[in-house]
Amino acid sequence: MTIQLLLKPACCPYSLLGLLALILSGKCSYSPEPDQRRTLPPGWVSLGRADPEEELSLTFALKQQNLERLLELVQAVSDPSSPRYGKYLTLEDVAELVRPSPLTLHTVQKWLLAAGAWNCHSVTTQDFLTCWLSVRQAELLLSGAEFHHYVGGAAETHVVRSPRPYQLPQALAPHVDFVGGLHRFPPTSSLRQRPEPQVAGTIGLHLGVTPSVIRERYNLTAQDVGSGTSNNSQACAQFLEQYFHSSDLAEFMRLFGGKFVHQASVARVVGQQGRGRAGIEASLDVQYLMSAGANISTWVYSNPGTAKGTGWWGRRDYPCAHPSKYNPGRHEGQEPFLQWLLLLSNESYSLKNAFQEEAVAQFLSSSPHLPPSSYFNASGRAYPDVAALSDGYWVVSNSVPIPWVSGTSASTPVFGGLLSLINEHRILSGRPPLGFLNPRLYQQRGAGLFDVTHGCHESCLNEEVEGQGFCSGAGWDPVTGWGTPNFPALLKTLLNP
Repeated sequence: MTIQLLLKPACCPYSLLGLLALILSGKCSYSPEPDQRRTLPPGWVSLGRADPEEELSLTFALKQQNLERLLELVQAVSDPSSPRYGKYLTLEDVAELVRPSPLTLHTVQKWLLAAGAWNCHSVTTQDFLTCWLSVRQAELLLSGAEFHHYVGGAAETHVVRSPRPYQLPQALAPHVDFVGGLHRFPPTSSLRQRPEPQVAGTIGLHLGVTPSVIRERYNLTAQDVGSGTSNNSQACAQFLEQYFHSSDLAEFMRLFGGKFVHQASVARVVGQQGRGRAGIEASLDVQYLMSAGANISTWVYSNPGTAKGTGWWGRRDYPCAHPSKYNPGRHEGQEPFLQWLLLLSNESYSLKNAFQEEAVAQFLSSSPHLPPSSYFNASGRAYPDVAALSDGYWVVSNSVPIPWVSGTSASTPVFGGLLSLINEHRILSGRPPLGFLNPRLYQQRGAGLFDVTHGCHESCLNEEVEGQGFCSGAGWDPVTGWGTPNFPALLKTLLNP
């Protein structure tokens, strides 16, 4: 069978060999990512061209089906007023809905086979296909690509990337969204360690954030822990040779967990747990997820690989199948010891965020001070949704208690752990877990949260903005979202239905 029979001809008919010739000639091609940024991020340095025989992995994102139907289901199961609220899809349900067509699967597999790809593997939904190729094969397959070695980041991470755009045969346009592993560099962690404590005006000396500080700040009692009997669990993930150590977790709980019932070990590690040094970010995630969501079974998903040949992209997650998806930011103002950061949405790019349109419009029309309109996109995804402490955390890493760790990566596991506690109450009451929380947060207009109404975040230090960005106000704002958690009130708000 020829490729001509499998694909709709774009500008010329061809067989399988003809497809390879087409790749080599560069004719009848298209750019899957015409606006993809290809500038080198700060802190990264090129080490020169990769050897043609060097091996690397690339991930091919295949076209999904039924995305509009998926969006409808996401909205329905996340809307408390919908009869489908809380009736989540399983991963198998999602796979059945979005799995690429047989034509797409067959076409892409034949194309990669003809190019010499090997050791290909897919995922349950079959919309990502990761294969190994030599650099020479990859550059022939992806017209225009030119692979180089780079090093950068705090951990001196080594990656292979292409500084040049790539193109695919036009006939693949109905079948391939993009190819991962060419342009995007590993994200930089927001975690930072301050060299010394801060003194904040009349507040006095800040001795650091520990689980006790968090539990007092957000009004948790010693009884606000998991029961240990429900079918409830929480999870976090570690990537790019970031690992937690079980001994660090045990020591952290020994030092800081004495005032509440907790678990001192994770229930399960999915994937390979590396044997290298513990990473501060991985350590913090596990320690604060398990101290905020105390006494709840916790899993850790581990990807031990380096960034070599690994693609970083943002596309299509499935809130129907996830226990919670929300977007925490960090703030100061009424919460002391915090600094500002706007956190990019972790939501699926395909979702239309109608749930937040009213709140955003109200902020834009009522705020007495806004940055120049050229500095933000008023029609884009607005963030954050919520906020939490993020500055001056104590973390145990490689058997050493480390103070003054700061970043949005700190606030995220804390808020996630509190939602796990709320899910515990819901499950014990015979209700489903919260699922995709964002629509409900906006429908309830921040009920159960402390509304932060004072303070502005720093912005570009130039004459036009003069160092000031968005400011907090009543209700939702792009500094602290709807505010910070007040656990008893948040539990009451989210327990029913």
